[in-house]
Amino acid sequence: MTRKNVPIDPQVRIGHVHLKVADLDRALKFYCDVLGFELTQRFGSQAAFISAGGYHHHIGLNTWESKGGSPPPSGTTGLYHLAILYPTRPVLAEAVRRALAAGIELDGASDHGVSEAIYLRDPDGNGVELYWDRPKDQWPRTADGGLAMFTQPLDLDALLKETTAA
Repeated sequence: MTRKNVPIDPQVRIGHVHLKVADLDRALKFYCDVLGFELTQRFGSQAAFISAGGYHHHIGLNTWESKGGSPPPSGTTGLYHLAILYPTRPVLAEAVRRALAAGIELDGASDHGVSEAIYLRDPDGNGVELYWDRPKDQWPRTADGGLAMFTQPLDLDALLKETTAA
């Protein structure tokens, strides 16, 4: 029996992503020291699990097949980017300030209507998107109510002026 066109349960979420890295300590410095994730468990120099808010892990990092390796060449298949969702625009701004202060180069900054996104790379060349979603009632819609996402340049200076309440 085939179940065609049966949508996935709306409560399903992507639980975590597992990345192959060349150097575990270097990856942990980026994800923990720069982005602020917390180390939840480490297996020597081979693997580590990191999270936000005490979850068991949002990101797994391992060197099982990649220790000392190089990023995949451009034009090949694989992970395009992982996306880290921040709860508010000011919290996203703080994450971007941390990345810039650490000397991380940004690949881009886009307004997609439904979200605002910053793109960068981790030390292994993996694409990383830092973003926040606008409230659903602010998402752009077509005349018939469909989603009307777009890609326009994001005003990075305006984003960086955002502050979190002290």
